[in-house]
Amino acid sequence: MMTLNQALDDIMQLDDIMQLDDISREMLLDILQKRQVEVRRDEIARNAKKSIKEYRSGKYTPLSAGEAIDYLHSL
Repeated sequence: MMTLNQALDDIMQLDDIMQLDDISREMLLDILQKRQVEVRRDEIARNAKKSIKEYRSGKYTPLSAGEAIDYLHSL
């Protein structure tokens, strides 16, 4: 498995080989940010599906707004 430091070293070598300009570096950062957003969206979707499944199975019961607030304050 590649470490973060190894990945950064590879990117720096790519920069040296291809002589990336500022626009290319910005594009690389933009791509990385968009991929991270997509990973986070997928994680949120998985969590939502799991929560809905657990709710429908009866694992959780509905709470009033006041009960939910009281529960959150107790954490």
